Amino acid sequence: MNNLTLSGNIVDVLHRRIFPGTIHITDGRIQTIVQDQGQYSQYILPGFIDAHVHIESSMLVPTEFARLATVHGTVATVSDPHEIANVLGLAGVEFMVDNAAQTPLKIAFGFPACVPATELETAGAKLTVNDFRQLFKHGISYLSEVMNVPGVLADNPEMMDKIHLAQSLGLPIDGHAPGLSGTGLRKYATQITTDHECSTLNEAVEKLALGMKIQIREGSAAKNFDALHSLIDSHAADCMFCSDDKHPDDLVTGHINLLVKRAVALGHDVMNVLQIACVNPVKHYNLDVGLLQVGDSADLIVVDNLQDFTVLATYCQGVLTAKTGSTLLPSVPLTPINKFITTPKTPGDFAIPARGSTVRVITVTDGQLITGEKCVPAHIENGEVIADLNADILKITVVNRYQDTPPTVALVQNFGLKRGAIASSVAHDSHNIVAVGTTDTEICAAVNALIHCQGGIAVAEDNVVHVLPLPVAGLMSGGDGYEVAKQYAELDNWAKRLGSKLTAPFMTLSFMALLVIPDLKLSDRGLFSGQDFRFVSLWID
Repeated sequence: MNNLTLSGNIVDVLHRRIFPGTIHITDGRIQTIVQDQGQYSQYILPGFIDAHVHIESSMLVPTEFARLATVHGTVATVSDPHEIANVLGLAGVEFMVDNAAQTPLKIAFGFPACVPATELETAGAKLTVNDFRQLFKHGISYLSEVMNVPGVLADNPEMMDKIHLAQSLGLPIDGHAPGLSGTGLRKYATQITTDHECSTLNEAVEKLALGMKIQIREGSAAKNFDALHSLIDSHAADCMFCSDDKHPDDLVTGHINLLVKRAVALGHDVMNVLQIACVNPVKHYNLDVGLLQVGDSADLIVVDNLQDFTVLATYCQGVLTAKTGSTLLPSVPLTPINKFITTPKTPGDFAIPARGSTVRVITVTDGQLITGEKCVPAHIENGEVIADLNADILKITVVNRYQDTPPTVALVQNFGLKRGAIASSVAHDSHNIVAVGTTDTEICAAVNALIHCQGGIAVAEDNVVHVLPLPVAGLMSGGDGYEVAKQYAELDNWAKRLGSKLTAPFMTLSFMALLVIPDLKLSDRGLFSGQDFRFVSLWID
């Protein structure tokens, strides 16, 4: 029998009280909590939970994600394996579940509701309601984000079969409905229980009024905490914190702990903050995660105080997983799985022959997934459209990785590159190769580097290409998380040296093919207007 005793100021979030005491843990479960007269400087509280995260976006497999996240007091995540599912289907989800079983961090996986996300791009797999039944036996515990909003509103049979199966199994159903309002939202909210896409307070309040839970998101690309943090005190019972997508260098810096610290610093009630960070995800998703009660699993953290929340120790299932900023979890060996079929391209594949005088341009806003559309005069030389560096308009391309087809090429503004190109096989949702650059030659070099290594992220400048390989589905490394974070940070800095002013250039790049987020995006089949939900021409005239 493994016994453990911890003493400190015990933060009982469920009963909203703090008292000095000692916790006795046996075989990973809390046996007794005894109040005493001790004078303690440290605090013991339930661990933090990320209520919605795509682990793949950290470029780390679950066991490596756990090594970094537990350092910051994360004891559990609610994770949608949507990214790897779009590449590898059932086998990809099973890979994530099996790998996660090798770490004490508790990872609750959902069934990806929309694979492929749309029929408007080429993905690597398709998941059906029968796959849902099979994965439920494999440990799936909820239906993850229902991005096919039109399908729900139109009662699409395939979409509704998955929703009805989830309801019959008593599983929560996650939402994804950016900007949805009015009649459409009222219908959507009768089926869906959460939303993590709110970018304004009014949007969140409307969804809350219809009974939806709001996940306040602060990730590497989409940052909504500033707009939504007032909900912490006004709707403490109905909110959760999430990151959605967290790049590895950001995960080294912090996780949900940073939101807790920010919220308390803004003057929000500490018990409300901790209810959102620790309790609400457990209750909503029926997680087997302890809340510092007798009989609970010992999923808890020790912090220095309730202002800084510096994590001194993290325990998952009674296992000390991190201490004073260092991970105590080992790396786990694995065999990568992948799907990468396309062959190398030539610079000519990225040419845009001039066919008019005015073009559509995707406009990017730093920190937002939503893009805009602008119409501008085409910058033409020798009968071809080229990048207009003075206007910060660059070429963007999507290269189908599952079939050998010609790339689609369009234009994008606000990436800021003055030279070179960047490319990634992390490209939501289907994870074809997406690249942005100043010249066809450098775009081609970056794309071909990723084809050669079967996925990753790359920076090309003149004749030099730097690559971080991601051999697991073209999404994750499989290597040491801290080393991956270092390599990613180096490529991120390289992209910024090329001129990008974006906070996270590669994260922003990865969402340029995300058709379910309006307005203008690019898939391997062409420019797509999320506002009008149709393909549109690059040319206005």
